Amino acid sequence: MSGRKKKKVTKAERLKQLQEEEERRQKEEEEARVKYEKEEMERLELERIEKEKWNQLESKDLERRNEELEELSLLERCFPEAEKLKQDTRLLSQWKHYIQCDGSPDPSIAPEINTFISLWKEETNETFEEVIAKSKLVLNSFVQEESDATKCELEMKLLSETVLSAQLLLIENATEKPTFFEDNEVDLCQFTTLGGVYHLDILELPPQYKPMKSWMIVEILKEGLQKYIYPPETTEDVETENAFPPIEVTLEVQENVIFFEDPMVARWDAEGKHWQTDGISNVSYKSEERLITFSLETFGPVTLIQDTHVNMPFQSWELRPLGVNKVLLTVTTVFTEVQIQIKEDLCMLASIKLSDKKHSSTLEGKWMTPISFIFALKETGLNIFPSGHSHFYVIINYKNPLVELKAYRQLALLSSAFAFGWSKWNAVCTSKKVIVKLSEHLTEEPIQNPNWTLLMFSGNRAQRLKINENSETFSEALKEETEFHSTLYHMVKDFASKEAMEKIRSSNCQFIDSVCYMLLSTRLLSYS
Repeated sequence: MSGRKKKKVTKAERLKQLQEEEERRQKEEEEARVKYEKEEMERLELERIEKEKWNQLESKDLERRNEELEELSLLERCFPEAEKLKQDTRLLSQWKHYIQCDGSPDPSIAPEINTFISLWKEETNETFEEVIAKSKLVLNSFVQEESDATKCELEMKLLSETVLSAQLLLIENATEKPTFFEDNEVDLCQFTTLGGVYHLDILELPPQYKPMKSWMIVEILKEGLQKYIYPPETTEDVETENAFPPIEVTLEVQENVIFFEDPMVARWDAEGKHWQTDGISNVSYKSEERLITFSLETFGPVTLIQDTHVNMPFQSWELRPLGVNKVLLTVTTVFTEVQIQIKEDLCMLASIKLSDKKHSSTLEGKWMTPISFIFALKETGLNIFPSGHSHFYVIINYKNPLVELKAYRQLALLSSAFAFGWSKWNAVCTSKKVIVKLSEHLTEEPIQNPNWTLLMFSGNRAQRLKINENSETFSEALKEETEFHSTLYHMVKDFASKEAMEKIRSSNCQFIDSVCYMLLSTRLLSYS
């Protein structure tokens, strides 16, 4: 069967095909080059326009910076004003104590107590009243020549600097980790004692009554009941090695104390003056019955300890207005959700949730000053307040202290009209910047699905971000039709309602100070 013959391509036809292919390749390359050059020119033009726009925004920001910072400085006078009110309250308390004329020192003033004890011990001829009189004389002789206005201005200036330094001190991290000398010594920077101290002792049987004729005779010990040393210091008469085995002890844990993990047991070393964990074994905890059982080799004071940072770092947080001069701070950790109400110069534990279930606490509903409130929460095991050493024990999202401080002060200023919350991007940006989400909030009730805006702040510049919380990648790109500002207050002012700004400007100075203090104490921007 004969097949169809294939047409033979001549040399000239092959050459023509090659020429056509080359011309087509050159044309495609030329079109690609033209397209690339066009796109590159468009890109460069866009970059030029963006850079020019960016420079214009920076110039505009620079032009109004002094004006904005001056206005912020006036707003932040609320902090020294709040401190002045605290001082006035303390002075009034001291005066009430003074007019009681009972000669006792004021317990709120450490130097007064020290002076009182010193005078008492040394029995000098100088009386307590003479010391007070001399103090008053010194105080009354200071800046008498200055006018009242000058004195007031100087006082506020000094007070403002003092408050700023005190606030900065709250968020400064220690540079060296505390050292401990014994392997079993409890690091009180890492662990907290909870539920008080249990004093465990064995007492020797007191002398028994002896009948003698018509009398009952008993030996009276002047020292009272005697402690039995266990194990005895001398065991020469004891035949077996296990004559004094560890003694099993069961204790009931106080109801007002919360343990998020099984508590550890520590005993007091009277010689070394510290808590230590050796000599204790077989520890078991029944959380439902609140009973802890352990074996103890020797008797003495024991206590229960918990990791100080068991609730750190935090998973998220939110600060929401509840009305005039009142907010709700919610801190969510691995184990719990703590809600704190702040009203004027007071704080209150609103609720605690453990495993999504409400947990009752004796602290709920009790209004206290911020410092007293923080101590009370720590004593119950609800420690959400980092110390200067906490960064040695917790992986933190480190932020520059001055940036962090400025952010807390300005969030407090805005807290009466805006809700703030944790943003996942805060951990992605550099340590010199913080990112929070913000939403205007003028109602007392929570807003379902609030329209959050992301703000980035570097201490000297605030801007709205183009990305949102659900964006796939991080970008510092500026949100369209927005500008830079030197402060968060002026950034918010660009889009806030008139009602919101009025609420901010009419906020109570003690309220702003309390909110700021709680933010500084929890350090949410570094510990979330």
